[in-house]
Amino acid sequence: MRKSQNKEIVAYIGNVCQVEWYVRENGNIPALEYFNSLTKKDQIKAFALIKLLGDEGEIRDKTKFNFEGNKVFAFKPKPHRFLCFFFTGRKVIITNGFIKKQDKLPLEEKKKALKYYEDFEIRNKKGNYYL
Repeated sequence: MRKSQNKEIVAYIGNVCQVEWYVRENGNIPALEYFNSLTKKDQIKAFALIKLLGDEGEIRDKTKFNFEGNKVFAFKPKPHRFLCFFFTGRKVIITNGFIKKQDKLPLEEKKKALKYYEDFEIRNKKGNYYL
């Protein structure tokens, strides 16, 4: 398993995809920190979706997983949301999590996911993301 500053970044290795938590350059893992703050019941619901995506490569139920535009997808273990993106090499990177308080995806959360996506791509191309 890959680690960043002694923290696990692989959420699940499935039959089709490897699902990972995005790691900021300072070593923080925003989505994992949010996941760890959830109740056990909510963690189980979220992990069930992570596992399904890893094993199947997709989640067809739009009430549980949806394309949000600009490469961003959302896991939807109600009432929580986890944003992620697909990356070459059959990887899914979970960027951030939050509690859903409105019907539409909050713009600031989507912007955060896109910022993390760009950071991931840049650091991965330089070869220093998985250090």
